[in-house]
Amino acid sequence: MRVTVAQPFRTLFYAPQYVALHGGHFAAEGLEVQAVIADGSTNTLRALVEGTAQISLGGLMRSLDVADRGGRLFPHFAEMNSRNGFFLLSRTPRPDFTWRDLMGRTVISFAGAPTPWQCMLTVLRRHGLDPAHVTFVRDLHGAAAVAAFRAGRGEFLEAGQPTTDELLSSGAHLVTSMGEATGPVPFSSYMTTPDRLQREPELLLHFTRAVFRAQRWMAGHDAAAIADLIAPDFADIPAELRRRAVERYLGQGTWATDPLLRRPGFEYLQQILLDGGFIKRRHRYEDLVDIGYVRQAAATLKEEP
Repeated sequence: MRVTVAQPFRTLFYAPQYVALHGGHFAAEGLEVQAVIADGSTNTLRALVEGTAQISLGGLMRSLDVADRGGRLFPHFAEMNSRNGFFLLSRTPRPDFTWRDLMGRTVISFAGAPTPWQCMLTVLRRHGLDPAHVTFVRDLHGAAAVAAFRAGRGEFLEAGQPTTDELLSSGAHLVTSMGEATGPVPFSSYMTTPDRLQREPELLLHFTRAVFRAQRWMAGHDAAAIADLIAPDFADIPAELRRRAVERYLGQGTWATDPLLRRPGFEYLQQILLDGGFIKRRHRYEDLVDIGYVRQAAATLKEEP
């Protein structure tokens, strides 16, 4: 079975997918998977609507946003990332950092998706701080954000991997992990359309089994093994930097150990988005999460020798 998966970025954050590809887990399930970049998070949904992809990988917040505006449902059926994948860096050492250190300062935020921003707002409010007292730069993407930070703009930068470890090696200082600060949250997962959930059960079951196989493999291997396995898709990242980046993600429990997107995580993310004004009302877990394929995958994998 041929499957096209649309995703917003090519990133180490999505390492489990590359483990499934290069570790033979998709192939073991009879799947020929092609991962394509959809050029932005909203286009991952468009790919599903237009039929250019059968499955998309991205944030649950996209489905919540569309549902909140009265649009169609895009249910998620397999969780990949269980933590925020961003880190807060400082130009100067801050060994006694507290969140109050951000007050009156400038933070260059990750501008590629809204969830990291919403998580930052939640963390600040949790510590009794008003985000309005922080200057956030939210219009710089990727290399432009890093260049601005290197050039002296702002005191803090929010970055993912491998940018974080690359900057640390050139003199920046790690302040905190946003994944640890936010806590467990279903950050990225696989989604599809309701009709495909009903129409192609074999495809989705085998896909979910492959994801589960990859997650189990990762749970039993170290950062070096993971970094080496996914190297074909990240040849532009030096091997040692790739290993350090994977190790940092692995150490904070970034990747789900099974594909089940649980209700408490769904409700926590929903609350983050409600508090930040990204969505206006609550939505039913049952409408936006399908756990049937995960349960089938778990049952059938358990039966294997």
